[in-house]
Amino acid sequence: MVHEAVAATHAVVTLDVGLPGIVWPWFVTMNMWAKSIGTGVIFMLFYLQKRHGDDPAVATLRFPVAALSIVFITIFLLFTLADLHQPFRMWHIFFYPHWTSPITIGAIMASVFMGLISGLAFFSLIKKDDAAYDKLLLWTMILAIPVTLYTAALLSMCTARELWQMPTETVQMMLAALLAGSATIILYDAVTGSKMKEESIRSMAIILGLAAATSFIIYMSEFIFGPMKAEEVTVILEAVKGHGEYATMFWVGQVFAYIVPMALVLLSIVNRSNGLLKLAALSAVVGLWVVKHVWLIIPQLLPMS
Repeated sequence: MVHEAVAATHAVVTLDVGLPGIVWPWFVTMNMWAKSIGTGVIFMLFYLQKRHGDDPAVATLRFPVAALSIVFITIFLLFTLADLHQPFRMWHIFFYPHWTSPITIGAIMASVFMGLISGLAFFSLIKKDDAAYDKLLLWTMILAIPVTLYTAALLSMCTARELWQMPTETVQMMLAALLAGSATIILYDAVTGSKMKEESIRSMAIILGLAAATSFIIYMSEFIFGPMKAEEVTVILEAVKGHGEYATMFWVGQVFAYIVPMALVLLSIVNRSNGLLKLAALSAVVGLWVVKHVWLIIPQLLPMS
């Protein structure tokens, strides 16, 4: 709706109107899910090298981890681009940057991160220089931290969205990366038969179980005590309570992303069963997408105008 037109400059001033409906759809869910895997596998490889460097199978993960990270960070970037209202103007972010915007900072960090993981692929596949790879892996792992966390900053800047608050979302982003990263390494080991030592697999299982347990506790805390934040949160959470429209999807996500992996990880460690651990990892990766999607959508159900 045009409020005022300035004849001398032909500038048009419009009224700011709250956007109804879902502004961030499943594209953004794919963004967060893929980023968790892309950064998570880097965290896991760095940990395995430091904790289980004597495992020959860990050394064989150098190129596969770089390749997996490239694939999922590419998915993350493509869905980010697809969600932009003007995707063909994305180059403005780099040539006309606004340094107070987490979008600008995140885009630059993600681009540098892509360059680093491409360097890892080069050193492992072409150059075959393990020493250079491991040096670069340290800096890649360090940059992976803000890359996986910046979305939390972006969400927390949304006004009238009390459910997306830091530092809770920051913690959840890191836990998602640990959950997805450990699950992906477990699944890769199972599919390719790389046969990591029992101690290495056990470490991945423990990380998976603890990340699932911690995330579940935080979500349940928000579910139970969230309404104490604001009346708006009370209204939002009705979508996942009782007969809310997202109640089923919310609990499906919680069960498959957290409860099932926690139980199966415990049983796999007690019974020394890699089969149960594979199921736990698969459940976590699939369930994480559902969890992220529900938590992204429900705050947007509340009109801003």
